[in-house]
Amino acid sequence: MSNQSKKTEGVAEQLGGKIKQGVGKVLGNEQMTAEGRAKEFEGKAREEGAKAAERTRGKIEEVVGAVKNRVGALTDNEQLELEGRAKELKGETRQKLNK
Repeated sequence: MSNQSKKTEGVAEQLGGKIKQGVGKVLGNEQMTAEGRAKEFEGKAREEGAKAAERTRGKIEEVVGAVKNRVGALTDNEQLELEGRAKELKGETRQKLNK
C-alpha cells in the first residue's frame, strides 16, 4: 500500500472518528464518544506515519540527486548534472508537501 493511500485512509479514519464522537455526544453515549476520539487519534497517527515515510523518501531523493548533480559537475557531464538537480528538487518538494 502506498504512502498516499495510507495518508488518505488516515484522513478518512479521522473523519469517521469525529462523526462517531459527535453522534456519541448528541446521544449522551460516553463510550461512543470515547471510541470516536480513539478512532480519530488512530487516523491521525496513520496519516502522520505516512507523511514521515514520504519525508524520508524525499530526503533520500534529495541526497541522491545532489550527489548525481555534483558528479555531473565534476565530470563536466551536463545531462547527469541536470538529472541530479531535477531529482534533488523532486526530493525537496516531496518533503515540503508532507510537513
